[in-house]
Amino acid sequence: MALDYHKCAQEISDNIGGGSNVVSAAHCATRLRLVIADNGKVNKEALENVDGVKGMFESNGQLQLIIGTGTVNKVYDEFLAITGASAASKEDVKAAAAAKQPWYIRLLKPIGDVFVPILPAIVASGLMMGLVEALAKIPGLGFGDTDWFAFLDMAANTAFAYLPVIVAISAARVFGGNIFLGAVIGLMMIHSALTNGWNAANGYDVWYLFGHIKITENYTLGQINQLGYQGHVIPVMLAVLFMSKLEAKLHKVVPEMIDLFVTPLTTVLVTALVTFTIIGPIFSGLETLVLSGAEKLVSNPIGSCVMGAIYPATVVMGLHHMYNVIEAGMLASKGLNTWMPIASAANFAQFGACLAVGIKCKNQKTKAVAIPSSMSAALGITEPAIFGVNMRFFKPFVAGMIGGAAGALVAAFMGIGASAYGVTGIPGYLTINNALLYTIVLAISGGLAFAITNVIWKEEEPKKKAAAPAPQVTAPTNAVISCNAGKVIAPAVGSIVEQAAIPDDTFASGVLGEGVGINPTEGVVFAPFDGEITSVADSKHAIGIANEAGMEVLIHVGVDTVAMNGEGFEDLVAEGDKVKAGQLIMTFDREAIKKANHPDCVVVLLTNSDDFSDVKLGADAE
Repeated sequence: MALDYHKCAQEISDNIGGGSNVVSAAHCATRLRLVIADNGKVNKEALENVDGVKGMFESNGQLQLIIGTGTVNKVYDEFLAITGASAASKEDVKAAAAAKQPWYIRLLKPIGDVFVPILPAIVASGLMMGLVEALAKIPGLGFGDTDWFAFLDMAANTAFAYLPVIVAISAARVFGGNIFLGAVIGLMMIHSALTNGWNAANGYDVWYLFGHIKITENYTLGQINQLGYQGHVIPVMLAVLFMSKLEAKLHKVVPEMIDLFVTPLTTVLVTALVTFTIIGPIFSGLETLVLSGAEKLVSNPIGSCVMGAIYPATVVMGLHHMYNVIEAGMLASKGLNTWMPIASAANFAQFGACLAVGIKCKNQKTKAVAIPSSMSAALGITEPAIFGVNMRFFKPFVAGMIGGAAGALVAAFMGIGASAYGVTGIPGYLTINNALLYTIVLAISGGLAFAITNVIWKEEEPKKKAAAPAPQVTAPTNAVISCNAGKVIAPAVGSIVEQAAIPDDTFASGVLGEGVGINPTEGVVFAPFDGEITSVADSKHAIGIANEAGMEVLIHVGVDTVAMNGEGFEDLVAEGDKVKAGQLIMTFDREAIKKANHPDCVVVLLTNSDDFSDVKLGADAE
């Protein structure tokens, strides 16, 4: 049966606190992306059970509901109409979500923003390097001595040899600077006039631009080392950050007439001086220490084990992109990324845990999310598995952490590494330096997580709705509307209100049909005759019913109660149900209606009264 887009959107709105709790809303190809003002108002359990929602997770400050291709856009349109939210782009939603993130995530986020866009270049080069080196190692082939090897090796190494330039361009885009000025700074830092950074041990010359003011034994103020920054990324990012801020400031203070000439010239010159005298010397040293520490950490089995365990936790916090800096530095300085096997072990363990849930669970909705999410995790994209399944049930997430720790421990003992970064899981075979050992690592991490999940995780039985309590009120027997086709019995207990006195102009005018109001004394509604339920309002406050004689009746509880979004109402029937006169079809909370400042008058209208003769209302209907 086709999805009711309006109903799906309404239920989503009802369970996130309504439109007033939505900061921003957008959608991608498969997911509705929301930024929520108060997460305490979100009913996550109810959201997961909304018809049309295939899964739910929170990531980087966004509540993301998996709905599906070709469907999410229709639900999104209905959602905007219901909530009154303004349409936003994915970038708008990301910006709104980022503003709500903790300070440490906002601080580290630019690192991911810089490195994620350049992944295709790094992956392509890494894959090519792996293939070229593999061909060169085949005994008897002699490929390593051919011109083809020399050419392909040059092509494969380009991205890494000029990595500072790629990083500088991406950083300029992220920090709002001119990308071409950023490229100039990146090129300057690996200029051919400088000693190649990888050859620093052989010595290099020094420029003295401001005299010889000696600060320490090894450093003189104004001294510029004629040394390139090949193999470094942090100094490049910071240099471009400084450049972007300086450029923006100059655009504001330099007269427009000379801005085109003065701003770029001043920006490049000042940035060059600051980079080579302060940023470069200080942060290249710090980066070297960080890389050295990271290499020792992952080469140590205990350190590797710990990182394999906590890696998925950093994914949850949105901090995992910071590893790109370490991996890029490893590749630039050593040519081998020993961090990748740890990430692969952690990711493949989440795959194993998610797959176990998908196979073991009986709930078809959970299975439909878990199986595809596990396949995605096997390919290195773990967010759907982590957020949509493993974190949701928690025990599979813990099992994944244990499996990741075990796999990373084995990887450290084996000493394997990759020729690229950004590729894990099964695609990692294209970059790893030992496929057999890599297979062992994946089998241990994924297999252990799968086994542990099967042991410690048990699917919870769905909570059954408590049966509606038997009404303590006897259904009325007096008619409130009659015509030549039959009678409409009072659907609620209370005093009759003439139509003109109903506290709503639309109902009182009779434009929707002739009828009466009932000031209720009990929060119950009964079927007014034998018939079929023709409609049930999404906000639960109104029910339509028709009988074989053609009488169509609307029972509307309260005035303007649609604004309550179903709170305080419970419908006991659904559209298409057959009912008998006097059958309980709805309960409502009179106190909740009163608290919301709405009249609780129950309106009963014969909506097609024009089709009948001799229509009588109230006491006259008897």
